[in-house]
Amino acid sequence: MKILFVSLGCDKNLVDTENMLGILKDKGFEFTDDEYDADIIAVNTCCFIHDAKQESINTILEMAEHKKDGKCKVLVATGCLAHRYQDEIIKEIPEVDAFVGTSSYDKIADVVISVLEEKGISNFVDDADRMPMVNSKRIVTTPGYYEYLKIAEGCDKHCTYCIIPKVRGNYRSFPIEYLVQQAKHLVENGAKELILVAQETTLYGMDLYGKKSLPELIHELASIEELKWIRILYCYPEEIDDELIEVIKNEPKVCHYLDMPIQHASDNVLKRMGRRTDKQELIDIITKLRKEIPDIALRTTLITGFPGETQEDHNEVMEFIDRMEFDRLGVFTYSMEEDTPAALMDNQIDEDIKVRYRDELMALQQEISLDRSSQMVNKTIEVLIEGYIAKDDTYVGRTYKDAPNVDGLVFVQCDRQLMSGDFVNVLITGSTEYDLIGEIVI
Repeated sequence: MKILFVSLGCDKNLVDTENMLGILKDKGFEFTDDEYDADIIAVNTCCFIHDAKQESINTILEMAEHKKDGKCKVLVATGCLAHRYQDEIIKEIPEVDAFVGTSSYDKIADVVISVLEEKGISNFVDDADRMPMVNSKRIVTTPGYYEYLKIAEGCDKHCTYCIIPKVRGNYRSFPIEYLVQQAKHLVENGAKELILVAQETTLYGMDLYGKKSLPELIHELASIEELKWIRILYCYPEEIDDELIEVIKNEPKVCHYLDMPIQHASDNVLKRMGRRTDKQELIDIITKLRKEIPDIALRTTLITGFPGETQEDHNEVMEFIDRMEFDRLGVFTYSMEEDTPAALMDNQIDEDIKVRYRDELMALQQEISLDRSSQMVNKTIEVLIEGYIAKDDTYVGRTYKDAPNVDGLVFVQCDRQLMSGDFVNVLITGSTEYDLIGEIVI
């Protein structure tokens, strides 16, 4: 039977999807990307913020139509929304036949088979702290030369705006041996870059080994011969220590790139968010990173319009960003999530103010990005080729400064054929706010 799998949300959700695809393949199922040809449709959902929740609901409703008009026999909802709202979905979207929670994705085949055997609605939503372990080989859905490696589940931080600990459970690390085995499989199948992800990567190993073990994991991964780049995402600033900095600085395969979500820079807002750092501590860690690793690219994310945020708080974060000059920066407007402390706070901010704050920050970052991009002109840098734009006769790729799908690109002029996954040296000849233009160096 043919399965269509729709994956929504973050890269961590994508890893879950790929693991489920591997399990289903081992059970003899086939896959299709045509919803009209699917016997079974599964939607891996997200509910992190309102927009993600709405996208998940709309997608389930769209797929439910194929149970009425198409050949679809089974509709499965998996992931965060399915874990959190299965009772509501059963009531409002009766076409859904089965639910797979965030800690139960290793049971996807059992769920599908149970429905096919006409056992009624199957609800495999286990306790969020259960640790799913998958032995099947992942079916990768990225281009193949880069892959995400999820190193842990859940989160212990309990920021006041975030529902993740309730949906994904407490922080649980996958064993190093398990991750190395997964990484070797991915590299054997062509991955040149591994991107380490979790709700927070910096606390990796505390639960298993009694100490932060991300440096040890990185050393093990770096021993995989064919692997070229290791990229680290989602490092909370308060957990970045000297050992991690030394690994990034001295392990040749680790990109001098760090995704470090700070969310704000006003102590007033940071305290209300339940964050573990104040503004001065943020300044100190950024200063230290740039001193120890002068060419490091720093990416961060901010939230605007958090309850109680004043114009003075916004001015403070504007001044901070202007001073710190992050290489990459994303901004989200605050999304009120039920069952979070922030949803009950006084002084909720009007949507138009949230958007204004966001737009002002992004306009400032655009100026910073333009300046930092222009500093790359006349420099030669290694680029990972990702594809070819036929109408422009131009290759497109990324530098170590750029994570896929969120950061900039390099447009490369070259008179010889290149393949996706090739690493080439490129002389940068031009720049825009977020992208670079260059020509290959022979």
